[in-house]
Amino acid sequence: MNTNSQTLAPLLLVTGVSGAGKSSALGVLEDLGYEAVDNLPVSLIGRLLGDGEFPHPIAIGIDIRTRDFNAPGFLEELNVLFRRPDMDVNLLFLDCDDEILGRRFEETRRRHPLADDRPISDGLRRERDLMATVREQASVLIDTSEMAIKDLKRTLEGHFGIETTAGLSIFVTSFSYRLGLPRNADLLFDVRFLRNPHYQLDLRDLSGRDKDVGAFISADEGFQPFFDNLTRLLEPLLPRYAEEGKNYLTIAIGCTGGRHRSVFVAEKLNNWLENKVVPIQLRHRDLDKPGNRD
Repeated sequence: MNTNSQTLAPLLLVTGVSGAGKSSALGVLEDLGYEAVDNLPVSLIGRLLGDGEFPHPIAIGIDIRTRDFNAPGFLEELNVLFRRPDMDVNLLFLDCDDEILGRRFEETRRRHPLADDRPISDGLRRERDLMATVREQASVLIDTSEMAIKDLKRTLEGHFGIETTAGLSIFVTSFSYRLGLPRNADLLFDVRFLRNPHYQLDLRDLSGRDKDVGAFISADEGFQPFFDNLTRLLEPLLPRYAEEGKNYLTIAIGCTGGRHRSVFVAEKLNNWLENKVVPIQLRHRDLDKPGNRD
């Protein structure tokens, strides 16, 4: 990737495993202002790009279904593109958990392109083998296992938005350890050491957004030293991430149920970050899920 992206023609190559959301990603990128081209033969990429002067950023979708696709040939073409002095080239790889991919194929009654008459899992295994070297070269890797379209849009806009403010964008999310780690988190912090409001009957049905829950957690003697150390850690890291060209950072805060402690800490961290970074987004991943309790 060329780091002088402000004066260069943006080119995004979108690939990944079948069923992980390449078509959805191209649709989102088109909404963001990209000219989206799907399943362009690898041998025609150079002809499409020409001298690199085009009115809009280009996103090209390429995967195992693309005519003449093979991983070595694609990587050779990718290296040629990376060396072009007139373009800012990124490779986006979309991945997903195999079990979720299997459900997606079954729900849509689609056949995996490499499965033939065998189980979907066989096709996925073959595809992962074929795409392993491509995955290793990705500029950005996004796991769509837990993502709705709105989440994918937010993530793509953070990484590749055309009109976003230059610099580092931050996404803060709370989550429940019981429901699994956020797959795309860059930094992850565990706040299960704090006293749990779940065991206070008057607080159990509230959330970390409520004042009484916040007061209860703040009264824990371990909270303020933890939060002070957290902000001291982030203060020098954020500008260094930006200097290294990272434009999107996900910070995840987790507790047992994703309702009280992680929500409160994520809200407080969001308030601290609002004076440091633009833009910033906040989400409580598991707060509204049925049966969610600490």
